Amino acid sequence: MTLRFIVLSALACAAFAQTPNAAPAAEMNALEKQFQESMSNVTMTGFFTVGDDPATHNDKYTIGKISKIGDDLWSFEASIQYNNREFKATVKVPVKWAGDTPVLTLSNYLIQGQGVYSARILILADQYAGTWGAGTHSGKMFGKIVKNP
Repeated sequence: MTLRFIVLSALACAAFAQTPNAAPAAEMNALEKQFQESMSNVTMTGFFTVGDDPATHNDKYTIGKISKIGDDLWSFEASIQYNNREFKATVKVPVKWAGDTPVLTLSNYLIQGQGVYSARILILADQYAGTWGAGTHSGKMFGKIVKNP
């Protein structure tokens, strides 16, 4: 099972689980405002691995807009292309902070029919790196973050 399939499944499940009304934006401090600006209208382009296999696989996610909607909860408007199809969804992601560094934090995220997945993705300037796992499947992901024109 590839990371792309995992992310695709998560986005698809999140799209079906959405409520029609968006949550109001939460109050933000200076670091959170900087994070929102740096992660809105970007493309995350990089690679992921599966298990101990050193081979890397291309990975690409487009983020339209992010908004803080709770204490540690953020809404990401995301798009992913997979198998010549484009999937769009708004995904609610907990964001924790390691000092001044945001970490996207999914813990035991249930994807119906697939299983439970976890991920930690650290954002530093225009780069990202992290790990993902699901039972016996796991890997790493890393890449660059580029503002869209």
